Amino acid sequence: MEITIGRVITILVAGFVAGIMNTLAGGGSFIALAALDLTGLTTIAANGTNRVAIVFQDIAALAGFRSKGVSGVRASLHFAIPALFGAILGAYVVVNMPEIVFQRVLGVTMLVVLVVLIVNPKKWLSGRDVEMTTRRRLLTYLVFFGVGIYGGAIQAGIGIFIIMALVLTAGVDLIKANVHKAIIGGIYTIFALATFALRGEVHWGLGIVLAVGNSTGAWFSSRLAVEKGQQVVRIVLGISLVILSARYLGLFTF
Repeated sequence: MEITIGRVITILVAGFVAGIMNTLAGGGSFIALAALDLTGLTTIAANGTNRVAIVFQDIAALAGFRSKGVSGVRASLHFAIPALFGAILGAYVVVNMPEIVFQRVLGVTMLVVLVVLIVNPKKWLSGRDVEMTTRRRLLTYLVFFGVGIYGGAIQAGIGIFIIMALVLTAGVDLIKANVHKAIIGGIYTIFALATFALRGEVHWGLGIVLAVGNSTGAWFSSRLAVEKGQQVVRIVLGISLVILSARYLGLFTF
């Protein structure tokens, strides 16, 4: 595919908006997927290309945490390893999935994330002391294997699911959960990206352009009045999910 000025501008703007959404509320990858789709990529190739920006995003987030003296790679590996195996499976299934089937799956996923957005589980999630017995540890591994399948297959909206899994199964508080999220996401996304790339479902040029827009949006939004910004972004994302889910479910085209 030829990289035109119009496509570059479209992806930069979409990446900028997605970066803001990911920073303030989450779910910005749905906007990025739709924009990549509109430039002429297949939905599956858009899904693979989006991973380029996600890798850069997770690396930047981890670097930011480390600059503040916050780290947790060793602890994160307990969650990242089962998520990694799940992500490889999820990515493999998706790259072999017919385009129309994936579009329908993506549409349903958007509706699920819309419900999560409305419920806003972050309001009631809180860390607590949990004894990691053998049984609970096995449960945690199983949960993160499932989270990895979703991340490898869809990726968009994965942040809140990782945080929910960390808090509810391991009792991790929200601050540490965000550190773990960056590490877990960074590890499994690299391997998921490789799976898409090996099947030729990654457009590296557009992926790098998206990463630039995404990073710029994240930097910009981190300096906004977050409390006010969150509500606006949640409303915009909610409207976007309704429109995009209808499109991917085949109710209309654009």
